[in-house]
Amino acid sequence: MSDLDRSFGYQQVSLDERKSRIRRVFRAVAPRYDLMNDLMSFGIHRLWKALLVRTVAAQPGQTLLDLAGGTGDVARALAGPERRVIVCDPGVEMMRAGRERPGSESLIWLAGEAEAIPLASASVDRLTISFGIRNVTRLDLALAEMHRVLKPGGTAFCLEFSRAHPLLRPFYDLFSFQVIPRLGAMIAREPEAYTYLVESIRQFPDQESFAALFRTAGFAEVHYRNLSFGIACLHIARKAP
Repeated sequence: MSDLDRSFGYQQVSLDERKSRIRRVFRAVAPRYDLMNDLMSFGIHRLWKALLVRTVAAQPGQTLLDLAGGTGDVARALAGPERRVIVCDPGVEMMRAGRERPGSESLIWLAGEAEAIPLASASVDRLTISFGIRNVTRLDLALAEMHRVLKPGGTAFCLEFSRAHPLLRPFYDLFSFQVIPRLGAMIAREPEAYTYLVESIRQFPDQESFAALFRTAGFAEVHYRNLSFGIACLHIARKAP
């Protein structure tokens, strides 16, 4: 267990309190979550996710799990003929919003937490998680579960906010702490929720530290690619055959 597991933004809380507060955040922002993502990133999150989907290169006959899949935007992009695509998220409100959108009919929607994925061991070919890993209650357990459900030779793809390049960081911080909570107040009517989201990014391990956690969880061939000068990062980790 790490300090991150007992944090809510910059506050130190119990595990149970962290879980309940995060659930409350995502219940509150669910109706406007995708719109806020567009505004906060100027739409760039769509380019990052498109890169993620291309990198996954899903094939017919595969089972794909989009963990912490929320409204299913990544899962819809992964869907295709003869593929089984599962969205797993603890937030039923988020999934309810996603199920109403075109292209969701073929997806399987599953309520569950990353720390206890309700799937059999070695049942998934590809696993994705986009901007959700920093919101789990126990990061070590979530990584262990990701490793468990993947088939031997399967791959996890984790897209997450990370450490921006030092030259960019002052401007990024100014936008994050001054603009994003105000957008949250105006658009989602939840400024505290977006203050948490900004703070949680700063609490999350940097690129190298997070890669090391994948290796500790048993993954092999771990590497990452910085996106937009490190504002986001795509981690790729393979389970040994």
